[in-house]
Amino acid sequence: MRRITVAAGPLTLSGLQSDPPDGPPRALVVALHGGGMSAGYFDGQAHPDLSLLTLGAHLGYRVVALDRPGYGASAAQLPAGRTLAEQAADVAAAVRQLASAEGAGGGVLLLAHSFAGKLAFLLAAEHAPDDLLGLDVSGCGTRLAVPPEQVRQGRSVRRLNWGPLSLYPSGTFQASATVVAPMPEREVDSVGAWERLSAEMLPGVRVPVRLTFAEHEAWWRHGDEDVADVVGRLAAAPRVVVDRMPGAGHNISLGWAARTYHLRVFAFVEECLRGPGRPAASHVPVTDAGP
Repeated sequence: MRRITVAAGPLTLSGLQSDPPDGPPRALVVALHGGGMSAGYFDGQAHPDLSLLTLGAHLGYRVVALDRPGYGASAAQLPAGRTLAEQAADVAAAVRQLASAEGAGGGVLLLAHSFAGKLAFLLAAEHAPDDLLGLDVSGCGTRLAVPPEQVRQGRSVRRLNWGPLSLYPSGTFQASATVVAPMPEREVDSVGAWERLSAEMLPGVRVPVRLTFAEHEAWWRHGDEDVADVVGRLAAAPRVVVDRMPGAGHNISLGWAARTYHLRVFAFVEECLRGPGRPAASHVPVTDAGP
């Protein structure tokens, strides 16, 4: 694994990259962290099994976890962050640069957590590269389970972000000190608008989508009716897979469930590479309900 910078229009984004040890990558997985986190979210250090980057390289994928605009290398330049639309354009430019310079194998999958799920949906709807295989989104629905203003309440959101502490390896919270980052003001201000915006954005997504909801997800409503609302808005996607992750809190990639979740991510990439849900296929909606 190595630290990288990527040109994204007028910005320089930082991130982490891992590559397969032998031969070209099967595909490029671009991972986008949630609000108040950083690229290190996908390289959990509390236990060897947690890192998406390590597992992905072992399985033959190039994995790039980007610090979104307003985080990492661009934080000083963008102290208030960027709007969702601006971030989508920035990240689309970064993905094009990565695919051109580093190689994308059979295509690009966007893996997005929490706030970045909104970004991934918008990017797919309005800036989708030709080689976009699909979206894998966790911790993001369309109906908040808490008032939007609660995102500003500091310590009171810890339970929402983490759930029961037993879901995480010993040392997680010491290790995560290098992963958390201030959430830019523009992101905080946009939280309450998502239910309305998702009704406009999600119908434009035309690649396969996998949605994962943790057992102890507390930010988003994820009952059967709520999940059906998300799936219904993705009517143009050729395939929508809904998965439930037992023994996990909102921050799935930092908990004991991370390895299982990450293996399912790469299984979905394989399905996108080989299956009838490739972007060039006819857009016939198929919904797979997980356990």
